[in-house]
Amino acid sequence: MPRGLRRLLHLVLFCPLSKGLQSRLPAIKVKYLLLAWLGILIASWVLYMQYASYSELCRGHVCQMVICEHYRRGIISGSSCKALCDQRTLRLQHCMSTSSTHQVYSGVWKDRPVVIKCGVEDPMQSNAAPQSVRRQEMSLYDTPTRGTSMDEFKEMVHSFLKDKLGEQSSLSTLVDRMISLGDINQDGKVSLAEAKSIWALLQINEFLLMVALQAKEHTPKMLGFCGDLYVTERVSHSSLYRLEVPHYLQALVPETLISSLNHWLTPAWPRRARITIGLLEFVEEVFHGSYGSFLICDASPRHVGYNSKYDCKMANLHSVTSEAVVRGFLRGRRCETNADCTYGRDCMATCDRLVKQCNTEVVQPNLAKVCMLLQDFLLFGAPSDLRGDLEKQLRTCVMLSGLASQMEVHHSLVLNNLKTLLWKKISNTQYS
Repeated sequence: MPRGLRRLLHLVLFCPLSKGLQSRLPAIKVKYLLLAWLGILIASWVLYMQYASYSELCRGHVCQMVICEHYRRGIISGSSCKALCDQRTLRLQHCMSTSSTHQVYSGVWKDRPVVIKCGVEDPMQSNAAPQSVRRQEMSLYDTPTRGTSMDEFKEMVHSFLKDKLGEQSSLSTLVDRMISLGDINQDGKVSLAEAKSIWALLQINEFLLMVALQAKEHTPKMLGFCGDLYVTERVSHSSLYRLEVPHYLQALVPETLISSLNHWLTPAWPRRARITIGLLEFVEEVFHGSYGSFLICDASPRHVGYNSKYDCKMANLHSVTSEAVVRGFLRGRRCETNADCTYGRDCMATCDRLVKQCNTEVVQPNLAKVCMLLQDFLLFGAPSDLRGDLEKQLRTCVMLSGLASQMEVHHSLVLNNLKTLLWKKISNTQYS
């Protein structure tokens, strides 16, 4: 190595140390060198993992390309198509995807912050864009077919909703709402492209929930769609906790440190109480609603958000599933243990070991799962004169179990007691 280059490396690596110290403690040179290289390696690894994660999860350009190709060919339609594909006023910005096949982006539309969601094929199967477009056309937008009448399409939608939500007297109202949503030009008719778009959207659980619960204040508003891409209002805080450590760093960062930091980053306790009241109201809304009961099958803090006024908004509804779907999944399912009778992450029923089949009723109600989530979120920093009663109420809530049909009164009593306790503390204050 040339002498000049050696001197340059020497200055870069050992400049933090004085010459006198270097001469007295030569071993420190090696120590600093190792620490410097270790820091470089760790930083390079984090940057590489961040880039690899982004390139794998964030494929919004593929989503937009496929959607706009279908729109220009007249296969699909929607209220957001022109803004996305022609006018370019609907723009994808920050990637928020947690799955490569379900793209989530923040964006702007009509000077309003929005969230844009759509599905794309598995990256291993979409190397060639034209082939990907043809495959998705054949699979996703093949229903209904040309020649289907309006009455036949309505019957198709009604049958689909009956399978998803069960026999409900209000299904005809929901069918009319879906048809009206698809009628972009409001001419009282639904074109084949409009019908294909609505049918594709119906396959998405979150879209169905948003339309069914659109009158509820804790559900984000649906703003538009194009094919199976849909646009919703943006929830300013999309999780109960601000700090989320990437999965590749979770093994390196102690969970207690993450929890402690999140405690200090959460809003003031009265505001957390307000968010909690909204979350409990959402549990009430889905327990026995106009279109049946819905089960929360993944009570994660990443799915519960809130707006700038600290009103609870469900940022992600993918894990909320109709009771009819869960029962259909469990009915006749073979099992050895209760774990075999689990829908989603935590909608668990019991296993009848005599016949080795799952029972069809979920044991743990929505309220118990939500209260487990709230124990950490609500007890930290709680007022001292309230903490004892609050701990007792949450403990009672978490212990709720048993078949939903046998505990409706007890469920309502525990929920109302918890809401009343919180409301009394923050009522007639700036936080109410």
